[in-house]
Amino acid sequence: MMAGGAADWDDGGKTARFKALALPHLDELYTLARYLLRSRSDADDAVQECYLRAFRHFDTFRGGPIKPWLLAILRNACHATYAGSARLVYTADSAADDGVRPPLWSEAGDSPEQTILRRHSTDTMRRLIGELPAEFREVIVLREINDLSYRDIATVIEAPIGTVMSRLSRARTMLREAWIAAEGEGEAP
Repeated sequence: MMAGGAADWDDGGKTARFKALALPHLDELYTLARYLLRSRSDADDAVQECYLRAFRHFDTFRGGPIKPWLLAILRNACHATYAGSARLVYTADSAADDGVRPPLWSEAGDSPEQTILRRHSTDTMRRLIGELPAEFREVIVLREINDLSYRDIATVIEAPIGTVMSRLSRARTMLREAWIAAEGEGEAP
């Protein structure tokens, strides 16, 4: 009985390995959670649940890139926890970074006018992504924001790669059409 108790205190470096592999992806997991859920607190809870599940099952991780594995756990945690309460819905305001991060396409040396135009474009794009149906919004976020490969997205959403490619194509078409419509209404530059 003592040997079992001693083994509980010595995890054989599991904690250190988990920290080294999993923690660098915290921001990316939080970004996906924010796009999938309505509130910051729900996203915080989902990411925490993801990391708890991932650590608990870290022994089952078979190597390779850990990011898709973590994103799949997060996605499952979001669906399992929030789908029944109809809280698994993105709103454009919930994904905003509160101005902490510049847009992904920001260039150094933007003039104040360019900064305002880019911010307006970013806000419009966030809103348009938020209006996509869930299955299309999810693949766009995984590909364009989390920069996953098609194969990794297929692993995360548990669908064939052809389905991923089809959803991405349709999502991009929907975004393009929505952007053109928004531009026609004077919303986009």
